[in-house]
Amino acid sequence: MSVALVLVDVINQFFDPRGENYHPSYEEVLRAIQRLIAAARQGKRLVIHVREWHYPNHADDFEWRKLRPHARAGSFQAEFPASLSIAVDDLIVHKRRYSAFFATDLDLLLRERRIGTLILAGVKTHVCVRATAQDAFALGYKVLVVREAVGSNHAHLHEASLEDIERYMGHVIGLEEAIRLLHG
Repeated sequence: MSVALVLVDVINQFFDPRGENYHPSYEEVLRAIQRLIAAARQGKRLVIHVREWHYPNHADDFEWRKLRPHARAGSFQAEFPASLSIAVDDLIVHKRRYSAFFATDLDLLLRERRIGTLILAGVKTHVCVRATAQDAFALGYKVLVVREAVGSNHAHLHEASLEDIERYMGHVIGLEEAIRLLHG
């Protein structure tokens, strides 16, 4: 089974200073993500960009019962940062819930390519990254979350989520180890 890099919500909403949920610590996270992408390209690994993508005129979006409307399809907030490298062979998956697997075709895309190990990066560690890690584990994937390539604006929730992921869902690994795995 092969390895894929799955990037969760690497969008302007979090990574651009004009983003509604931007946090300065995400700049360091983005630099780590860029290194992971470069390693994946060198190792000819699949890169999957999973992003929030909510319908602009859909007032009944269930997620908006807990959060104010955000990441509307086609908006600046939902677009990828200008500095993010998107290649023609990358896959883009749109999601409307926290997990990258819930009501998307991510699992099918991974199984079609015989991917068994997922290297996860992105934001927020305690929401979408954790939900994605949990569902990936439940579906039988080996889950590796890159410590330097995930982040949250709540440090205590970030650390607690990394502890939960390591204990129950997969492994938290360092950036250099992830780069070695992606190189092949």
